[in-house]
Amino acid sequence: MRRRRPTPLLPALAATALLLTACGSEHAGTGSTGADAAGEQSVVQVDDPGKDGVRITSLTLPDPSASPSLSPSPSRDYSVSADSLGSGSGSGSDSGSGSDPGVVAHYEVTNKGAESMTYSVVFTFMSADGGAMSNQTATVRDVGPGKTVRGTIRAGVLPPTTPRITQAKVLEVTKVPASEAPAAPGTCPASGIRVSADKGDAAMGLRVVGLRLDNCGTRDYTVDGYPLLELLDDARKPVTGVRILKGSAEITTGAGPDKQPRPVTLKPGESATAALVWRNTTEFGTPVNVPYVQVRAKAGATPVTVTPNLDLGTTGKLGVRPWEKGEEG
Repeated sequence: MRRRRPTPLLPALAATALLLTACGSEHAGTGSTGADAAGEQSVVQVDDPGKDGVRITSLTLPDPSASPSLSPSPSRDYSVSADSLGSGSGSGSDSGSGSDPGVVAHYEVTNKGAESMTYSVVFTFMSADGGAMSNQTATVRDVGPGKTVRGTIRAGVLPPTTPRITQAKVLEVTKVPASEAPAAPGTCPASGIRVSADKGDAAMGLRVVGLRLDNCGTRDYTVDGYPLLELLDDARKPVTGVRILKGSAEITTGAGPDKQPRPVTLKPGESATAALVWRNTTEFGTPVNVPYVQVRAKAGATPVTVTPNLDLGTTGKLGVRPWEKGEEG
């Protein structure tokens, strides 16, 4: 493939970028659309300080003279997988129209700590003026101490009117000890119990995050009452000054009455749900944000750390609803 000169498409990165030519040699897993072999793309080397050990090293961008229907596949040279590629929000989450332009961020995750960590990273893809065009999330598991793991993530499907993407940055990083990370989709921990949190729901200041407990093992599992929680700050140290309430009546009456806790026995393949409920009202005092919540299904259970990013405002309280039997999962 012939080499191309740098294009004026990237004024915001011109000072730090070196344009090279690259041809996709492998589809990038989730979100790959199968590019026309004739499509051309450029790799922009990025001098990015990154955030919390995660940085973008380069961007793969389609040739502006190529057809917009072409979606080149990036090459990749790593063995680790990233969960939920292309599952972010924003323009890239619109799968009903548009196409995948083949924009790919190449990143690396370096664990500078002393234990293996699992990272959840939000990347934002931007136009030349800095406007966010797509947010995408990657989960990179079991990065050992002192190790560096490399990966790629696509900007995803974009509406046809989306301005051309020329930049990307690391927007948010959360990380938990690998031993406490929620299990990867389709896997079952040694405990036989899988705990996870959903993305939550917000309406007029009321926040609700669902917790899910799946019995993926081979024996019945019984919980009785409420999940046990510990709220953790950015350094994963305990947060003080927040009351954890049994039930949500003190938070709101608009989400239905609280149900009384009762024993719930899950057979293999069955699940239970609970919920965290709060308001992000901010009045006098310092707002409290809780990025991490350590969850135990019951006393003595293995802890799982989820990352719901609770914006508790100055309310000083969090309501917890009891486990209820759910649909099979």
